[in-house]
Amino acid sequence: MDGNKDESERCITIALRCIAAGEKEKAKKFLQKSERLYPSKRAADLLDSLDSSAQNGEAGFHDDSHSYARKRKASVPKESSEEKEKAPSDYTSEQLAAVKRINGCKDFYQVLELSKDFSESDLKKAYRKLALQMHPDKNKAPGATEAFKSVGKAYSILSDKEKRRQYDLYGPEMQPSRPSRDYQEYSNGFDGDISPEELFNMFFGGGFPSGNLHRRGHHHTTRRTYYTYREPQQSESGLSLFFQLAPILLLVVLSMLSSFLVSDAVFSLQRTEKYRIERKTANLHINYYVKDDFRAEFKSDLRRIERAVEEEYIGQLRGNCFRERNYKENMMWRARNYGDARLYQKAMDMTTPSCDNLQRVYAS
Repeated sequence: MDGNKDESERCITIALRCIAAGEKEKAKKFLQKSERLYPSKRAADLLDSLDSSAQNGEAGFHDDSHSYARKRKASVPKESSEEKEKAPSDYTSEQLAAVKRINGCKDFYQVLELSKDFSESDLKKAYRKLALQMHPDKNKAPGATEAFKSVGKAYSILSDKEKRRQYDLYGPEMQPSRPSRDYQEYSNGFDGDISPEELFNMFFGGGFPSGNLHRRGHHHTTRRTYYTYREPQQSESGLSLFFQLAPILLLVVLSMLSSFLVSDAVFSLQRTEKYRIERKTANLHINYYVKDDFRAEFKSDLRRIERAVEEEYIGQLRGNCFRERNYKENMMWRARNYGDARLYQKAMDMTTPSCDNLQRVYAS
């Protein structure tokens, strides 16, 4: 905003020169531009004076403008005014033309000089080229800051599929007759969650050496951000990507190793394609299933395996029995609470097969 303020003051100075030279229309344009860049009471008063002078005569206003011109001539040395005339040499005519072209565009596709069927590489190439050209540290032409912001905003919208869809649907100025939720989200996204300077810094990995750009955050607070420019290097980006992915790759390798190192279970309580051979424990006669090579591999350790089968089976029965009883008791409590005789009878008739099987196991 401070950059806009300086440019606004410059426009007011030019407008006063035009007034002194009798070029009212030209002065009015510069004052209006000053108001757009950075609204101020001084510019507003001068515009009001211009309008009133057009209606009531021009004598008083001309006197004021001539007196201002005389004061400026008396207070400013000749050398400094000559230096001001040479100030535009900081930028080229090509830079000024590029800035005017971008600031005159009302469409983001026109800003980046892209067709609507552009590819991702076309978008990045166009943004890289224009962002470097319009960066205020490289381009000193009037309006370069606004052009730079337009380029950043265009990239942030067109690089996001959803925002681009909303933009193609509603356009930069079109609004639906009744603002929908999509349009409100689109409008919020249009302002940008990230400033053009931050976008430039993220895209290029740095800024320009002498750059100190002012940007306005979400709470309308102004702060100064310094950037250092360095050329992006392919090898460095590849190395940083490797370090970022290293933890994920390590986890994948460890999971693959664990799958090789962890052996299959010796038995299963349910028949599967791998566990097809049916057996019974010698003590409680519990059915369990083993693989085809079970006899040869675990013949000497059969008693320990069958004890593990019975413990797992009883553990499952206990868990199922607890859930069945808990469900039945909850249903009885609800029936009593609501005075529902049918529900109470249904709860009383409910069976608990796991509890019955557990009781049979203990009885055997």
